[in-house]
Amino acid sequence: MSLTMVSIGEEKIIKEIRAKESVKRHLQNLGFITGEKIEVVSENSSGLILMIKGSKIALNKGMANKIIVQ
Repeated sequence: MSLTMVSIGEEKIIKEIRAKESVKRHLQNLGFITGEKIEVVSENSSGLILMIKGSKIALNKGMANKIIVQ
C-alpha cells in the first residue's frame, strides 16, 4: 500500500520507493530507506507530516504516493 493510505498514528515499514532515480536518491538522503520505520503524524489537504528516524518531515501527497509500505 502507498504511504497516503496509512492512518494517522500508524507505524509502517518502507518496502519500496517507486520514483525516478533522482527522486529516489533525494528521499533516501532524507532517511526514506527500505526497511526503515515510518509514522504518519498528521495529514492536511496538501500532504503528510511524517516521523522518520526521530525527525518530522513534510511530504506532499504526490511524493508520498510513491513510497510503498507494509
